[in-house]
Amino acid sequence: MAATFEGIMKDLKAGKYAQIYFLQGEEPYFIDKISSYIENNVLNETEKVFDQSVVYGKDVDIRGVISLAKSYPAMSKHRVVIVKEAQDLKKIEDLIFYAEKPLSSTILVICYKYKKLDARKKIGSVIEKCGVMFTSSKLYENKIPAWIDSYIKNAGFSCEPKVLTLLTEYLGTDLSKISNEIDKLAITLKQGSQITLDDVQNNIGISKDYNNFELQNVIGRGDVEKAARIVEHFSKNQKDNPLVLTITSLYGFFAKMLIYWQYKNQGDQKLAAAMGCSPYILKDYHTASRKLGLAKVIQSISLLREYDLKSKGVGNVSTDAGGLLEELVFKIMH
Repeated sequence: MAATFEGIMKDLKAGKYAQIYFLQGEEPYFIDKISSYIENNVLNETEKVFDQSVVYGKDVDIRGVISLAKSYPAMSKHRVVIVKEAQDLKKIEDLIFYAEKPLSSTILVICYKYKKLDARKKIGSVIEKCGVMFTSSKLYENKIPAWIDSYIKNAGFSCEPKVLTLLTEYLGTDLSKISNEIDKLAITLKQGSQITLDDVQNNIGISKDYNNFELQNVIGRGDVEKAARIVEHFSKNQKDNPLVLTITSLYGFFAKMLIYWQYKNQGDQKLAAAMGCSPYILKDYHTASRKLGLAKVIQSISLLREYDLKSKGVGNVSTDAGGLLEELVFKIMH
C-alpha cells in the first residue's frame, strides 16, 4: 500500500509493522526518519544483537539481502533487516522473488534514496500488496516555512514569523540541515518559549540584520542607508556572503515581484499561490510594490543578469565582488 510519512510513523509508534518498507524518492530526510525509528525502536538492545542486520547497498548483493530476510528471529518476534543506500544495490528488481512470499516475522526496510523504481516494473505492485511503498518527495521552497513552523511546534516551541523566512533563506530546502539546526537551537531554550531573531543569530549564526532576506526587504522599502550598510558588511565578509548567492537571492525576489504585478488584482490567496510564497510574508511584497513598479522590476532583473555575468569575468577585469555588489544595489535603488 502507498503511504504517507505521518501514517507510517503513526503505525510504527502503535507497534503496527509491515513486512516490507520500500522507501524511495528525492528527499532523504523522511526516509532516514522512518528507517531510524525502526532501527532504534522495534527491538531492544539485547534482541538487536541477534535479530537485527543493517547493511549497505555497496556492500551486499540482492541474494544476500533476501538471505537475511528469510532468516528466522532467534530472540524476539521479529527479524529486522535494514538496507541503507539501496540505490547502490544491483538488480533491485530481483527483490520480487522475496516480496512474492515474504516471511511474516521479518521487517525488511529498503532505503532507496534520490530515485524511484521504474513504475513499469512489477515489483512495485507486488510490494504494495504485502508492505509499504513510500515516495519521499522534495518540498518546494514555498512549502518550507510551513514545514519549519510545524517542526518547531512539534518540538514544543513557537517562533516569530520572520524566523521562518530567515531560516528558509539561509538553510534552503535541505530538511536534514534545517532540523539539525533547530534541534541544536532547542537545546539552548526553555521548553515552550518563542524562538526570536536574536535566538537564531546567537545560536545558529545567521545575522538578523545582515542577510540576503534583509537586503531584499530594505530594497523593497527603499531604505538606501540600510542597504549600504548591508552591502558594506557583505563586502567585508565575502566568504560568508558570496556574491553568487546574493544575486541568486535577489533574482528570486524580483522574479516573485514580476509575478506579483501579473496577479496583484486577483486577491491575496491566488497571489501567494502564484508567487509560491507563504501568505504571511505577502505584506513585504505589498510594501515593495510601492517602490518597485513593473518597469523597475524588469530593469532590475536585467541588471542582475548583467552583474551575474560580470561576477564570472564577462565584461569585467578588475572590479571585485564587493564593488560589483555595491554597483548593482546602487543601480537597482536609483
